[in-house]
Amino acid sequence: MKAKELKDLTVDELRVKERDLYDQLFKLRFQAATAQLEKPATIRIVRRDLARVKTIIKMKSEVQN
Repeated sequence: MKAKELKDLTVDELRVKERDLYDQLFKLRFQAATAQLEKPATIRIVRRDLARVKTIIKMKSEVQN
């Protein structure tokens, strides 16, 4: 997921995306704890995507104020 793609989304869409990423991260951590995770690098990718989404939400909320 690229930051350019995320900038085109609305804040509400970004919040939905954020919630989805939190859910995905929870499932990946659960799989890692039970030794069922095939690619441990996916946790890092999801965390970075989540950080991107949160950063853009913050940028958009600062612009509105």
